[in-house]
Amino acid sequence: MNYKIVRLNTGAKNDIAASVLIIYTGGTLGMAYDASGALVPFNFGQILEKIPNLTNMNVAITVISFPEPIDSSNVNMQHWVDMGYIIYENYDTYDGFVILHGTDTMAYSASMLSYMLRGLSKPVVFTGAQLPISAMRSDARENLMTALEIATAKANGNPVVPEVCIFFNHMLLRGNRSKKVQSVHFDAFESENYPALAEAGIIIDYNYAAIKTYEEGKKLKYYNKLDNRVMILKLFPGITSKILDSCFDIEDMRGVVLETYGSGNSPSESWFINSLEKAVKKGIIILNVSQCNGGRVIQGRYQTSKDLKKIGVLSGGDITTEAAVTKMMFLLANETDDTEIRRKLVTPMIGEMSLTG
Repeated sequence: MNYKIVRLNTGAKNDIAASVLIIYTGGTLGMAYDASGALVPFNFGQILEKIPNLTNMNVAITVISFPEPIDSSNVNMQHWVDMGYIIYENYDTYDGFVILHGTDTMAYSASMLSYMLRGLSKPVVFTGAQLPISAMRSDARENLMTALEIATAKANGNPVVPEVCIFFNHMLLRGNRSKKVQSVHFDAFESENYPALAEAGIIIDYNYAAIKTYEEGKKLKYYNKLDNRVMILKLFPGITSKILDSCFDIEDMRGVVLETYGSGNSPSESWFINSLEKAVKKGIIILNVSQCNGGRVIQGRYQTSKDLKKIGVLSGGDITTEAAVTKMMFLLANETDDTEIRRKLVTPMIGEMSLTG
């Protein structure tokens, strides 16, 4: 791809304390109003005019922009491959990475990159904004400034946050534990099943117990194979056998993330169980996740979920839907044995879930 590269002249020219690579994929943060009042992609060569405080940072900043900024609603597997490749190719050059991304699918992208970048020992901080950077009340400036500080933060010479995360509205969250929950408020993301990694106030208060442990000498491995022959199936009262069967009959379907009620409950009618059992016997892997933002799937806790466990539906525990579907896409492409895929789906790989028990 023909990436656009801008190097910003910030801070002192000598004795630069750290270096960070900003990857601009698109999204509201990187938009500005033109003379007619329409939103257009922002020229990052002029970012110091919008955020003059950047000049106070003793940090070398490089911006790589996608050739055409994408609305995050249009994010696909190739964009994930591109983001991962940019980080992998520049991994030894920078102390940390900030990815500017639209909020709608940010949790999906952060989850996927956590799987693709194995052995990561540097910060990869996703951030964005609810209002464009040129708007008077924009949250873009604070989100970007703090994300940059987190991406370059070190303790005893080591990165403080050596993992993929999301910073938004004062809160730093593990990327594969995050979910977008607001479209009109600044606190757009939450992580109900895992504590925040940090909270930014007068200082950035890091929750070291929740942050992934830094592993010295760890070599980064980049996986670029993904398989999107998956789907998310959300249960609702009134769902019919025709709907289920038509989903499971999709040609070459390999995996289904099944969003059930509460702690993993579903209809107990025979037609429902029979439809799922037929799909499992056909080789489709079904992962049970909860529709609730918090809590976890406990298959067998109630009678309505005992049959799911019996026919081979997997329990997703406290994983989010976003982390579940991206994990399935990753494993289906990088594992050849279905038994191993099923084992890894219910086992924590990179902090995306707790032990299912």
